Amino acid sequence: MTDVKAELREQFMDAFGGADFPVQNQMDLVPALPDGPATKFEAGDVSFTAMELAAKLGSDQDFPYDTAEELVDDILEALEAKDLI
Repeated sequence: MTDVKAELREQFMDAFGGADFPVQNQMDLVPALPDGPATKFEAGDVSFTAMELAAKLGSDQDFPYDTAEELVDDILEALEAKDLI
């Protein structure tokens, strides 16, 4: 796993781990985010807000998610597939 991917995984787990799972849609994740949709994730030379992630990956997510691990795995796979990390 690349350093960027590992750093993002840790940040995503910290941010989304506090959500009330299972989550049915992106809006269910907002209360868990420290700065809401403006929550920023940064690693290496990449940076995304939660809102940017939702816009870029919305069609790649397969809600509902039962755990933060499932959600984070899908986010990272989609970022890699779109060559964003």
